Amino acid sequence: MTGSEKHEVKAVLAGVIYPGQEEREVSEFLDELEFLAETAGAKPVKRFMQKIDSPNPRTFLGSGKIGEMAEFIRDSGAGLVIFDDELTPSQMRNIEKELDCRILDRTNLILDIFASRARTSYARTQVELAQYQYLLPRLAGMWTHLERQRGGIGLRGPGETEIETDRRIIREKIARLKEQLKKIDIQMSVQRKNRGKMIRVALVGYTNVGKSTLMNLLSKSDVFAENKLFATLDTTVRKVVIGNLPFLLSDTVGFIRKLPHHLVDSFKSTLDEVRESDLLLHIVDISHQGFEEQIKVVNSTLRELGTAEKPVLMIFNKTDAFTYDKKDEFDLTPRGKENYSLDDLKKTWMASDRHSRTVFISAKTKDNIDELKDILYSEVRKIHVTRYPYDDFLYNSDITSGDGTT
Repeated sequence: MTGSEKHEVKAVLAGVIYPGQEEREVSEFLDELEFLAETAGAKPVKRFMQKIDSPNPRTFLGSGKIGEMAEFIRDSGAGLVIFDDELTPSQMRNIEKELDCRILDRTNLILDIFASRARTSYARTQVELAQYQYLLPRLAGMWTHLERQRGGIGLRGPGETEIETDRRIIREKIARLKEQLKKIDIQMSVQRKNRGKMIRVALVGYTNVGKSTLMNLLSKSDVFAENKLFATLDTTVRKVVIGNLPFLLSDTVGFIRKLPHHLVDSFKSTLDEVRESDLLLHIVDISHQGFEEQIKVVNSTLRELGTAEKPVLMIFNKTDAFTYDKKDEFDLTPRGKENYSLDDLKKTWMASDRHSRTVFISAKTKDNIDELKDILYSEVRKIHVTRYPYDDFLYNSDITSGDGTT
């Protein structure tokens, strides 16, 4: 999307309800898609959902729903339709013909946001590689769109030639970008090894849960933080001292449901900060109605990265924004998760055998930060004295944990 288009385009959102899914769950997914669209600069004006057993191989949604969408688009002047799933190149071409407007899938939308958020040359290179990998199988669709715009007369032969030329150019660019990133990966790996023997702690979590805000609070730094998805792309590493114990704290890119595999591949070095860390701080937005689903997504991603066995401190953030529906004492209907108070949730999560590694805070209002620092000090020291037992006398001589001195 161009800069002007981002501010003006009306967008229609589309999702499917698969067997076993509830409409409420898919509605929450579209809430996230709407946030993604707004982050990219679009203005969502309508949602369409359809119950299907499996996607239509030609148009993803059924013909009736596509016709309904086409009518709305004509009446509303919407210029963009965003699907919450990844579309095949042929599906994208067919839907574009039926709706006569631009089509994006979830992957393309996330790539667009990453492109706008990349601030360093390294992040821009990572995003560029992912974009080219996404673009390569879709070149034919782009040429089909061009032929329709120009009438298509006399362009079929040259068009095919242009497609092959573009494919070769893009493959060469992909190979070049991979080599470029490989060299940077080696440099960053050396940098990580040269950081000495300080314990390395990584902030992980779903996007927009407050990782950068907590990073700023603990390290007294000024990492960019914003109430938008993927505000942080580049890994930031800061030295933090709690009491007399120093350690390295890194802020990493946020995870998200259906994170495009192109991005996972491209952001290998960023994710290596997670792989090579000694302790993970899993930040959770307790105020988000789907926080349990977000925890599952993060844990699944950590398993894919091979880091599921690392020690984890669960930090439930944004307690200041937490709300719930208090049930009337005469209401006999079963209590849902929306009826649980913060104290109820604390008892639920704190009752597990991992309760010593769970804390509820608000990074925004600094509520319960001292308890977080105490627990963090304890966990980091536990790792340090196990790995470097001869250094233990440094921490036994004058321990003042949790004062937040940096």
